[in-house]
Amino acid sequence: MMVMRWRRRDTSQDSKALQRRCEERVRAIGLTGDQPLTVEDLCARLGRLYGRPIHVIPLTLPRGSPDGLLVSANDRDFIVVENRLAPVHQHQVMLHELGHFICDHETTPVMTPEASRLLLPSLDPELVRRVLGRDHSNSEAEQEAEYVGSIIGRRISTWAIERTWDIPPEAEELVARLSALEKPTQRDRSE
Repeated sequence: MMVMRWRRRDTSQDSKALQRRCEERVRAIGLTGDQPLTVEDLCARLGRLYGRPIHVIPLTLPRGSPDGLLVSANDRDFIVVENRLAPVHQHQVMLHELGHFICDHETTPVMTPEASRLLLPSLDPELVRRVLGRDHSNSEAEQEAEYVGSIIGRRISTWAIERTWDIPPEAEELVARLSALEKPTQRDRSE
């Protein structure tokens, strides 16, 4: 049985402009829909196209955190995705984060570099800004990332994703730090 959720179609000029812009961004990366791609294949393709490798890292993220993050380092990018999500949800989260990558969304400052060095001394202040500075709301950037991800999802032909990933050596510290955020004993006490 299929359950439908109805919502009003936004036909405003701003919405149409956003849709056209998103469709153009997807056309620019050359996805025709005639070749089967996994998300991993798409990451490799985009990495070659933009000259920045993209690695997918599944992690158990703390409750209340986003289901996915795009972490941009100096020469590569990481998509961190909640590993407890259903595969189809993981797929959409990864496509959404790739939407941020394709659209080259900027972040807003969340703390000064000095504050970042004081609070997170082992992390590059620019990395902290990129991760924490994105607007996590119903902003145009979030709508754009979601729409680009949805367009790509319709053009690649498989929803199957590999449930295991190799963590590249350069991401091991990031994985360890993000994994350390999940502390069941602390979480259990707060419930």
